[in-house]
Parts: sequence; structure tokens; C-alpha cells
Amino acid sequence: MARFGIESRNALGISVSKLRKLARQIGPSHALAQQLWDCGIHEARGLAALIDEPGKVTEQQMERWVRAIESWDICDGCCGNLFDKTPFAYHKAVEWSGREEEYVKRAAFALMAWLAVHDKKAADAKFLGFLPIISRESTDERNFVKKAVNWALRQIGKRNPLLNEAAIKTAQQIQKLDSRSARWTAADALRELTSETVRQRFRRGLRLSR
Repeated sequence: MARFGIESRNALGISVSKLRKLARQIGPSHALAQQLWDCGIHEARGLAALIDEPGKVTEQQMERWVRAIESWDICDGCCGNLFDKTPFAYHKAVEWSGREEEYVKRAAFALMAWLAVHDKKAADAKFLGFLPIISRESTDERNFVKKAVNWALRQIGKRNPLLNEAAIKTAQQIQKLDSRSARWTAADALRELTSETVRQRFRRGLRLSR
């Protein structure tokens, strides 16, 4: 865990695959999720995000949980397994992007990335609205933040050709900023968003839709 930059003070060493299996056995439980989260054990918090019920999650709970996050894997797990399925996801992504706490800000961009992957029916306008925020925060030099900013930009740009073009333009603008973090984010995103792999995926999608 230390090798991958994961906080392990309160960890038991249980793999994610085992947690997912356990979550399937337990089933959805909002009440149990709260107890698991409050015990503070690393894997218990990961399991809490897997079994909680999005429809019962409040903004207050999201705020309480995100302020308690101490590692990127719990951050990403909460965002991708739970937070992005709540009615507050888009609002929180914008709100948290302006916060200074490292994992709160990471959560903002992890949410953007997961929404781009999971919310298949969302209008392009929702993701176009994220791009100026990504540009604004691309100068954050903190490793866990800049990687999430980059992740959000890439995932938005892989949704469809229109968003791909918009994400590429955003990356090109970011590339001109006087920031090592911004230049890394832009170069890495452009490498994927302009790749033949992404182009082929769009072409396959167009063929399937005809």
C-alpha cells in the first residue's frame, strides 16, 4: 500500500476484490455503511462506499465523508461507487473543485471522471461546463490533485467526438500555462485524446449507431 501512496495506518490488508465479494454478500445497507465508515478502518470505509444506498445519501454525509478521506483509493472508491450516483454529484464536483483540501479537491475531479464514464445519458453541456474548471485547477502541483485533473480531462474527452474536440482544445490551452503541472497534464491528455485508439473507438461507435 505504501508503494502506491496509500495511507495504511488503519489498514487490515484486505484486497479490493475480496471487499467487492463481501459487498455482494451483504447487499445494500445505508445503516451498516454509516457504522463501517465511522469505525475508521481503511477497508471498512471502502466497503461502506460499496454497500451504501445512493438514494439515502445526503449532502451532509458526502461532506462529512470527504473531509475524513486520507488516501486516494478511498477517495476514488467513494466517488466511483457511491457519490457519482447521488443527485448531488455534479453540484459537488463543481463545489469541491474550489476547495483547498487535497483529497476534497481530488474528489471533485474524480467525480468528473467517474461521471464521464458512468452517466451515459448525461448531456454534453454538463461536461463542457467542467472543462473551464479543469483548466483553472491544472496548475495545482500536488500529485494526487494533478493526476485527478488529468484523469477528468481524459475521460471527458473520450465520451464522444464533440467532447473529444473540446477536451483537446482545453488541453492545448492548458499547455500554454506557466506551470509544470499544467504542462504535464496537457501533454499526457493530448497523447491519449489524439491517439488512433480513441479515434477507432469513435469510428466503431458511429458504425454501431447506424
